[in-house]
Amino acid sequence: MSTVISTSIKDHPVYLETHRSIPGTTTIRIMVVDDHAVIRAGLRMLIEQDQTMRVVSSVGTAAEALKDGHSLQPDIIVFDLLLGEEDGLTFLPDLCKASPKSRVLVLTGVQTADSHRTAIRRGAMGIVMKQQAAELLLKAIHKVHDGEVWIDRSMMGTVLNEVRSAKRVETDPELNKIKTLTPRETDVIALVTEGLKNKAIGERLFISETTVTHHLSSIYSKLGVSDRLELVVYAFGNKLSPKA
Repeated sequence: MSTVISTSIKDHPVYLETHRSIPGTTTIRIMVVDDHAVIRAGLRMLIEQDQTMRVVSSVGTAAEALKDGHSLQPDIIVFDLLLGEEDGLTFLPDLCKASPKSRVLVLTGVQTADSHRTAIRRGAMGIVMKQQAAELLLKAIHKVHDGEVWIDRSMMGTVLNEVRSAKRVETDPELNKIKTLTPRETDVIALVTEGLKNKAIGERLFISETTVTHHLSSIYSKLGVSDRLELVVYAFGNKLSPKA
């Protein structure tokens, strides 16, 4: 079980001299945020091997990311948690606020589950480890752009084990919790697992963003989860997502 629905990874060419969009497709506009110029250059080359993607900005500081995020509103922001002396986790909410139309995909070498959970809570839509295959980043970009939360199988397994160890609950109690959910709360959960933010959920359900927040607080309380990531894990583990 994983939030990553498709497991096949397509082959991509090693190098593409110029970016060319495929006729009839939507170009995914991407901003790369990493404090190492060599890594930014490598990511640009990798990303633009996919003819449906284009890097519209490549920056190395939080200030530059805020400026370009606000002015360009890219579809996807590929974001490193470590920006030299700047703390990416602290800066992440400001980036999401400056670029509300963007979906943030964290690309990091930081392996601590707590950092990953914090990144999701603060607005990231997915996590890709730098140690993983390069093609996986391209796949993650497509999935996050399609509205999915990207957590790979190994990471999902780690999070599931942590949640299970912490909760130590049986199946029947979980069913009882789920029965307390209202139909509207079930709708909200389904949309959360699709990767939608509160504003988009409200628009889909014709309710205010404040009402969505109230529903989520009630859901967290009823299911015994503490944040959005735990809710996604719980939803997939208990078949509350249409994709489970």
